[in-house]
Formats: sequence, structure tokens, C-alpha cells
Amino acid sequence: MSPSRTRLTPLRVTARSQLLLASTLVAFAVSLIDAGTAPAATLPTISVAVTPTSVTVGGTLQSGGVNVVSTATGVKEAGVQLVLLKPGVSAAELYTYLESKHKKDINESSKFGSIVFSTEVESGHPSDVQTNLQPGQYVALVTQGEGPPKVRSSFTVLAAKSPASLPTPQAVLRAIDFAFLGPTTLHNGELVGVENEGWTVHMDLALKVKNLKAAKQLVKLFGAGNKQAFKLVTGGFSLSGAVSHGAYQQLTINAKPGIYVQVCFMETQDKRDHTRLGMERIIKVVK
Repeated sequence: MSPSRTRLTPLRVTARSQLLLASTLVAFAVSLIDAGTAPAATLPTISVAVTPTSVTVGGTLQSGGVNVVSTATGVKEAGVQLVLLKPGVSAAELYTYLESKHKKDINESSKFGSIVFSTEVESGHPSDVQTNLQPGQYVALVTQGEGPPKVRSSFTVLAAKSPASLPTPQAVLRAIDFAFLGPTTLHNGELVGVENEGWTVHMDLALKVKNLKAAKQLVKLFGAGNKQAFKLVTGGFSLSGAVSHGAYQQLTINAKPGIYVQVCFMETQDKRDHTRLGMERIIKVVK
């Protein structure tokens, strides 16, 4: 199987929805991931099948490098997150927390485990993303629209005798508190790794704009917390949904060449978007 390719879709509405999701455990980039083809990687495959009422995890549930292939049936768009539970924490404890009326900060997920993987899937457009998984107990969470996840399931990843290694990416992007590191030029068709080196939960989106002037204006507006900035966005793609410290995944980029603004819309405890703290920068995609 191949790492997921991204495709362009309108972001003006979905990016606004992301701002509302960012304060929950299941915030992630919405409506931006699609499947593609690339040279096959020799990796075990884990399948995640999503319906409006269920999520089923199967395939080769072993540690090490894996392809996570997510598919959806009867779902316009859904976010998939994999949470590695802490030793001694049960899936039921996490479910109880998600069902509580307690106002949730996504960083509180660290009480239960780590969000190690996040992607988006929609009917007819599978998502295929590579990642590393540790042995342990996991929960798969699915969000459709706003609010906490209503669909979830638990599964176990066993320790592999000979864990597979991920292929070496051609570029690596890193999120820290509060900035992005790594190359500012990505090549269409290259394998890109995305890692959260920050201590808070981060996401990694690329918002397309018309030109460099618009990109500079978008950065300025985001830095000021001005939501009118979205009027400048013409499309975009997701590199990673919201993940915890240390999470890593990689995918193959397939986006129109042009100018983009890389952003994280997670929130601080005082409800400031990370874009206001410096998590926005101008990048470009070339052939």
C-alpha cells in the first residue's frame, strides 16, 4: 500500500469548523485527505473501516512501521484518531471522560494516553498514511462534524518479532511550541514526514492562497486573530491532524504547485489559536 496523497478542497468552511473542534480531544483537520498511488512500501497494513455507527480495526496489528488504511462507507467525511492508552488505563475510562459534561482541553488526553495518529477519510476516498506504532492497548476514535466522538472501538497492537521500518522520507516537517521547523519548499509527489516535537497537541495544515502577497496578508491576519483571514484561502491540504507530543506519520504530497500558509489551529488554555503564537509560516509546493 502507499502513503496517503492529499488533494485540494475548499477550506473556508472546514477551517472554521476546525477552530470549534480544537478544544476537544478529537480535533483534527477536516475534509482534506484523499488516496493516491505511489510505489508500494513493504509494510504491514492496518485497516480502519468507518461507518456512521461503527469503526472496525483489523489487519496486521503489530508494532513497528505500518500503513494505516482508512476507508469509509456512508460517511461524507470523518476524522480518525488512534490513541495509545497508558498502562493500567482502560478504554472504558477514556469513554467515560469523553461522555462527561466536563469542558475538555485536548491536552487533557495525556491523562489517558497519547494521540499517536490522526487522519481524515470520506466515502470513496481511502486514506493511506504510514506511521510507527508501539505495542499496547489502543482506542480508535471517529468524529463526524462537531463535538466529541460518538463512534469508537478498542484494539491491541502486539509486539512484532521483527518490526518493520518506515521508508526514509524526502522531507520532514516538525511542530514545536510554537512554530514549524523544516523545509519551506515541498515537492509534489515526495514522501513527507510530519512530527510533533512540541509538548502540547498540534496539527499541521497547509492553506493555499493566490500569491505571496496574499500569504503575507494571511499570516498577519492570523497573527492578529482576525477570522476574516479565511477569505484569502482558496484550498489546501492536511499534513497531520491533532496529535500528541512525539507522534509521527508520513504521506505522499499531491498538491497543486503554489504558495501555501502552514498553520496550527489548536488552542491554548486561554483560548488563543496557536496561529497567534507564531504557528504560521509561508511555504510553497513545486513540481
